[in-house]
Amino acid sequence: MTVMNVLLPLAACLVSLVFAALVLEQWWQRRRAFQAIWGVGLVWYAISAGTQFAGAAFGWNPALYRAWYLFGALLVAAYLGMGTVALLARTGFGHFVGASIALGGLFAWLSQLALIREGHPTAWSNVWLVIGLSAAAGLAVIVATAWRREAGAYTAMAVLVAGTVVVAALAVTAALPPPGYALDPVTHVPVGLAVPGYLRIVTGPFNIAGALCLVFGALFSVYVYMPKRKVVRGSVRMPVVGQLHRALAVVVNLVASVPLAVRALASGQLNSRVPATVLIALGGFVPSITGGLERFGVTWSFALGELVGVLLIFAGFLVSEEVLRGARLPGLTQTLAPPVREGPGGGTVGR
Repeated sequence: MTVMNVLLPLAACLVSLVFAALVLEQWWQRRRAFQAIWGVGLVWYAISAGTQFAGAAFGWNPALYRAWYLFGALLVAAYLGMGTVALLARTGFGHFVGASIALGGLFAWLSQLALIREGHPTAWSNVWLVIGLSAAAGLAVIVATAWRREAGAYTAMAVLVAGTVVVAALAVTAALPPPGYALDPVTHVPVGLAVPGYLRIVTGPFNIAGALCLVFGALFSVYVYMPKRKVVRGSVRMPVVGQLHRALAVVVNLVASVPLAVRALASGQLNSRVPATVLIALGGFVPSITGGLERFGVTWSFALGELVGVLLIFAGFLVSEEVLRGARLPGLTQTLAPPVREGPGGGTVGR
């Protein structure tokens, strides 16, 4: 046990609990679906970090290890990303969500290759099942979004709830080799080596898809609220091609608009939602990087990434919220003034 193995997860757990309480209190006042989903995701975040703290401080056991994997490797990113999906339900973001779920399923194949190198792969039928179900779920979200934008978010939420029930049952009943958990021999950080292969291959549709939705949803909100230079204009009505054209337009116009945003920040004209959503995007990106590094044996940064990630997202929440009303931030035209009505372009945490 090292001091950092105890302190970093404890800090992440406490920050997550405070953050969750604020978001759930906001949901109680406003009853918006995305607030409830984010609140649940932050509770999962606190549980995941709390298991790491308890394991490092008092010793690991199979129950702690199962909870750590279920909440940390599967549910945290999925629910935080789903909150972003619900927030952007009135946009065409559901097309990206469906593609992310399908893409996440393909990571089952990469996970199987890693399991082969470790010497205990799962059955290939399990891999194809995860890929097939992920593709079907992603397609369902895309079709629902094309039919009615809000329906895409409802479909994605239904898929997530059903998937949560399945992976929770798998995590609870999984047979773990003695001693019932696995730690890195150098850093003593928990690693997924004791988890059966059939459970490890399902992290893609949950963790990777959720992280993509959280990060790119925040970037999309940045695009909505920043001053724009529209290099790519117009629209294409053809299915699929039209969605690809809109995605390309957002990416190109976002990059082209960065100089305008920098000048707006320097002159004090930048909407406060822009830095808020940048912080949220960074907060989703950092744990994704440290979690990915853990798969390659770099385990020392995992708990640090969790803490930095939740602090960045929390900072984005505070910048965008009324809790700091009246505290004007340099370079911003709007701090936390009265709540505004959400437009069709979506919004950020707290709106």
